[in-house]
Amino acid sequence: MTLRPGTMRLACMFSSVLLFGAAGLLLFISLQDPTELAPQQAPGIKFNIRPRQPHQDLPPGGSQDGDLKEPTERVTRDLSSGAPRGRNLPAPDQPQPPLQRGTRLRLRQRRRRLLIKKMPAAATILANSSDAPFIRPGPGTLDGRWVSLHRSQQERKRVMQEACTKYRASSSRRAVTPRHVSRIFVEDRHRVLYCEVPKAGCSNWKRVLMVLAGLASSTADIQHNTVHYGSALKRLDTFDRQGILHRLSTYTKMLFVREPFERLVSAFRDKFEHPNSYYHPVFGKAILARYRANASREALRTGSGVRFPEFVQYLLDVHRPVGMDIHWDHVSRLCSPCLIDYDFVGKFESMEDDANFFLSLIRAPRNLTFPRFKDRHSQEARTTARIAHQYFAQLSALQRQRTYDFYYMDYLMFNYSKPFADLY
Repeated sequence: MTLRPGTMRLACMFSSVLLFGAAGLLLFISLQDPTELAPQQAPGIKFNIRPRQPHQDLPPGGSQDGDLKEPTERVTRDLSSGAPRGRNLPAPDQPQPPLQRGTRLRLRQRRRRLLIKKMPAAATILANSSDAPFIRPGPGTLDGRWVSLHRSQQERKRVMQEACTKYRASSSRRAVTPRHVSRIFVEDRHRVLYCEVPKAGCSNWKRVLMVLAGLASSTADIQHNTVHYGSALKRLDTFDRQGILHRLSTYTKMLFVREPFERLVSAFRDKFEHPNSYYHPVFGKAILARYRANASREALRTGSGVRFPEFVQYLLDVHRPVGMDIHWDHVSRLCSPCLIDYDFVGKFESMEDDANFFLSLIRAPRNLTFPRFKDRHSQEARTTARIAHQYFAQLSALQRQRTYDFYYMDYLMFNYSKPFADLY
């Protein structure tokens, strides 16, 4: 049987189309990036709140992930794994042939570039932030409360950075010195740096750090004097420059703040309304001698009985008879947030949610939660907005305004509302 010329031409054309199609498919596969062939994650990055295993076998500052990398590379490596950090991926069914070193490097670089471009804004990390990202939960993984807490963190950091950019632009160009990190406590096992803000839950945060470090089994077992006068926790300024910069660039940095007027009243009540062998003779005597007319000999001898208006006079006096104290100093001076890029900003007003959210992010043991007990004067009510208003009602409108001006940067950076309607 002989084929007609037209039929032969049709067969030849069909064969040519098949060959070109197969060649194109092979070319497409050879050029395709391996990350694009892998199953894609759902929108958003999976939240990971499993407890982190302590780095028991590593020296301080060591890394479970091998040599230290740039923060973005570590984030993208975690994202590309598709599994929680710290867990090993299951081995593939078939053994894979080893890749040449150059090939592995090229694949890693291509994968990193692609993932950085595709990374959602929520996972973006600033240049000097730590390598522990705060990432969103996947659909159905966690309830809306955790999503809300994460968004609140993003907003707090945005407001703080905007205030720094507007009012403290020069701070970002300054070098970090030991003075800037003197209030920062170090917990190496979980790679945490905590800046202590007195009267914003600092005693209980130190208890938590001691449990994380393995120095105690429970926060309830740690006494007040052990927390504040012991040497169990290291400060960041006790390390050399290399140790300071290494921890600032690789650890999770956090601080907790409080409404400034409430924090001030809390400090006054604690230090001047109860017997105190340091604040009465050191601060009380100087305050009474300068600001109380006709002070009694007994008051001048003991320094007891300072009134809130007298304390505020001392605070606002540019020629104070005695220096500042960390319990009422500005947070912007204590923690240098315009110089140090904090990863987590918690608030005393939402302490329980913020603290336990942070503990889940660093994968602390599940049975460790932030303690609720009041550290000192436990029978006395905590300082609330209502109590703070009662104390500030003792001041003139001008004194209230000047106190607000004194703490203005703290109000601005941490997005607190004006506590009185007549403030400007």
